[in-house]
Amino acid sequence: MEPTASRVTVATLHEMKRAGRKIVGVVAWDTPIAQIADRAGVDLISVGDSVGVNLWGRAEDDPVSIEEMLVVCAAVRRGAKRALVSCDVPAGAGDAVAAALRLAREGGAGMVKLLADPATVSAVARAGVPVFAEFHGRGNVPVEQLVDEARRLESAGASLLDYRHSGPVAGPAVVKAVSIPVIGGLGGGPWLDGRVRLAHTAIGYAPKWLDTKADTYGNAARLSLAAFEALAADVRAGRRIKGD
Repeated sequence: MEPTASRVTVATLHEMKRAGRKIVGVVAWDTPIAQIADRAGVDLISVGDSVGVNLWGRAEDDPVSIEEMLVVCAAVRRGAKRALVSCDVPAGAGDAVAAALRLAREGGAGMVKLLADPATVSAVARAGVPVFAEFHGRGNVPVEQLVDEARRLESAGASLLDYRHSGPVAGPAVVKAVSIPVIGGLGGGPWLDGRVRLAHTAIGYAPKWLDTKADTYGNAARLSLAAFEALAADVRAGRRIKGD
């Protein structure tokens, strides 16, 4: 789909599902990446609480606070002029409704993301904040159980589902069972209504891709390394620095 000037809303995503148009999402945590993704015409920018591990280098058990998510969410929102911005409610946020309202009002989120829990989804949706509900298909979970879970989340008021590890059998069954869009991050597939990818993974921006082949859409890590090496060489040789 060609990018347009009009802002993407929840209603836009629902219309895309009805029309059979795939939803493109990326996970981002800063203004420049949000601006670039927005210019590329992505439909959804998800501000994940994975920022702690993937951007700040924290351990898995070092949670991100609601105050930190507010800063990151606002940064992405400033860069996204068209895409719908979703922000994770971090696990340690406490009152999910209060956190969701803060992310919407202070962070500028157009919707918030929650782990699957129909009661919490319902409470947040009733408070007026659209919900992006996440659930998983790991292991040998029966298709019927996954379909039921998706239906419960839709009935609770979820506006969008992030169905991870969907698989080519359960994935299409869930997509057909609900009227709201079903997109996927980890372990998704073309059978869903759309896909979400970490922006840094899409562009190959991580040290691990300096020395290994990057199965990505770019290799920003090697470009960055080459640029820093060239900068260092110019400084050490007393040459003019590019950009001065």
